[in-house]
Amino acid sequence: MSIQRQLTNERLSQIVVHNGTVYLAGQVGDDMGAGIETQTREALGNIERLLDLAGTDKSKLLSVTIYLKDIDADFAGMNAVWDKWLPKGVAPARATVESKLCEPEILVELSVVAALP
Repeated sequence: MSIQRQLTNERLSQIVVHNGTVYLAGQVGDDMGAGIETQTREALGNIERLLDLAGTDKSKLLSVTIYLKDIDADFAGMNAVWDKWLPKGVAPARATVESKLCEPEILVELSVVAALP
């Protein structure tokens, strides 16, 4: 089975496709000074763009891991954006954890696994 990598640099590939499954690198928002809702919305937009590039979409999500800098402060705000973004009836397996992220301004990072159609 072949492994396809897209948007690759020396450290990571933004997209890896293997055996009908799409794996995305962790996605964060673009505006590090923004609040949780904006960072979540931007990260989800990046996920949509990458899924499209890989040939799939958010209706094919299998698993999502969400990392929050402060789960007490940001869980509700992140979920408000998530709930509007996710189509009804296609909820993936999901875990949400509090984590120290790679930059102090990052409030949320999402790691996604999806199926190809």
